[in-house]
Amino acid sequence: MQEKRDIENREDIAQLIRAFYTHAMQDELIGTFFTEVAAINLEEHLPIMYDFWENLLFHTGSYYGGMMQKHIRLHQKKLLESQHFARWLELFEREVDRQFAGPVAEEAKTRARTIAPSMQEKLKRFYLPMTR
Repeated sequence: MQEKRDIENREDIAQLIRAFYTHAMQDELIGTFFTEVAAINLEEHLPIMYDFWENLLFHTGSYYGGMMQKHIRLHQKKLLESQHFARWLELFEREVDRQFAGPVAEEAKTRARTIAPSMQEKLKRFYLPMTR
């Protein structure tokens, strides 16, 4: 059995993130957020996610923000609930573990574990019940 290596560069991040999105978009619980609610163009979206994770893991300065605003708009279209964040995290960690092992891979999972609850908490502030 081949030993897994750690995440080392942008190419590794691209491999990880593309595989994650492939599974997430097909997932019964969260897939529709990507395919219908946000209706992302994967080929346009992926380089942004590569920048995001490359910046988080390697401090490249390649991501310029705007993530929260995009998720607020998504949340306004269809509520992002705790089970959605839990599934996102489960799929992300599973993909990291499937492909990689090492300190950077662990850091990716640690970052994901902080992103999910932080984003969920921030989105609660932007939920306004519908009024008639």
